[in-house]
Amino acid sequence: MSAKNVDSRNRWRSKTIAFRVTPEENEQIDLFVKLTGTTKQDYITQRLLQHDIVVQGNPRVYKALRDQLAAVHKELQRIEKCGELTPEFIEALQFMNTILHGLKEESDARE
Repeated sequence: MSAKNVDSRNRWRSKTIAFRVTPEENEQIDLFVKLTGTTKQDYITQRLLQHDIVVQGNPRVYKALRDQLAAVHKELQRIEKCGELTPEFIEALQFMNTILHGLKEESDARE
């Protein structure tokens, strides 16, 4: 039997919700989960309930952000025309920009 699954408020999570996504959608969800440093379950729950996603800076988030920015750099070097940008790539860029902007505000507030 698996361990009890409770949320941050110590409420029992006893209901299961499942749905299908395309491989591309799954890849994009996985990327966003890595960039936020949360679990996939928590990320999807927060998005579905339209709550703010709070990124907690930690070494895993830093590594995911660094790796994704390296991929962005490589992709931008490859692109010759803006017309070649995919909607998924643009959305990932916007999401990373939001995270970086939030990290900058957080570091400015500490100073």
